[in-house]
Amino acid sequence: MCVVCLFAVGSLMVFNTTAAEALESALPEETHRAFGRQILFAVMGIGAGSAVYALGYKRIIQLSPYLLVGCTIFLILVLIPGVGRQINGASRWLEIGGFSLQPSEFAKLFIPLFYIYAFDKMNGPICLRHLVGFMLIIGAPLFLILIEPDNGTVAIIMTTLMALFYLTRIRWVFWGLPVLVMAMIGGSLAANMPHVRSRIQIYLNPELDLRGKGHQPYQAKIAAGSGRVWGRGPGESLQKQGYLPEARSDYIAAIFAEEFGFIGILSLIVLLMAMTTLGLRVARAAKERQGFFLAVIMTFLLSFQAFLNLGVVSGLLPSKGTNLPFFSQGGSSLLAGCIALSLILSVGRIKEKYVEKA
Repeated sequence: MCVVCLFAVGSLMVFNTTAAEALESALPEETHRAFGRQILFAVMGIGAGSAVYALGYKRIIQLSPYLLVGCTIFLILVLIPGVGRQINGASRWLEIGGFSLQPSEFAKLFIPLFYIYAFDKMNGPICLRHLVGFMLIIGAPLFLILIEPDNGTVAIIMTTLMALFYLTRIRWVFWGLPVLVMAMIGGSLAANMPHVRSRIQIYLNPELDLRGKGHQPYQAKIAAGSGRVWGRGPGESLQKQGYLPEARSDYIAAIFAEEFGFIGILSLIVLLMAMTTLGLRVARAAKERQGFFLAVIMTFLLSFQAFLNLGVVSGLLPSKGTNLPFFSQGGSSLLAGCIALSLILSVGRIKEKYVEKA
């Protein structure tokens, strides 16, 4: 029900924002297009989620090596000129039947699934050799995502894997120490790069580059701040009228805050927290470790992406394109979210069957 509420309000905001952009550009025939596509992807997501739920999470985990191979093939296809679609200098999309799909969104699911599959095959504790072998296998899809380029998705996947390493009790010196060393080396090198220093300055003070990289975070702050406590009212946002780019996707929460104010954004956060809490309750009630790991990591993935999105909108984090799950416009993100949700519900279904049998 939390997800249904998020999607319902998010879809209305997508229509609201898109209609304003279309009318501002004198394109009235486009006012319903994004909303219609969002509904269509929701129907596809329900279909895909129903199939996943019917198969059960155990079967999906068994199929994870094949799913990862298929995802890797799609990641190769997006880099082939004429096959993949390039937007703003990034090749991340495939055109299939008039729809754009982003394979990296599904890699966020399949890589953790494959880790759970590989971990379950180990009879004893995972040693350094096993971990290196796993990282070599997933290195191919991660590298393909990195050269799209899509650094944000790689960071999300690696953070998800670190959460899994912690859950599966892998010795921290095998993964935590290398990450710490690489972070220190990378931070030292980045500190000496002028463009990195410039981006940090703009992150701290967006007004230094209002016509460039500071434009979106600055306008997002204006949108959120002008909403005050109760908001301007539904449909009354000014920033959606061409002032805030990506208003219907990465920055849709800023428009929502402008129209519904502090009370509205607080309600949105409560819904996301409730979704996270319930997902962790399903994990806690799981009767075997595969279900526990899966429910925890799928819940973590959804909630972590929500944190990143809201962190960017509020100016807490540097600007980086991450959708708000079930709320922002984005067909691939919605499909992946429906699959993740179905996996969590599948773990809950096994729990219910176990209780009834007992």
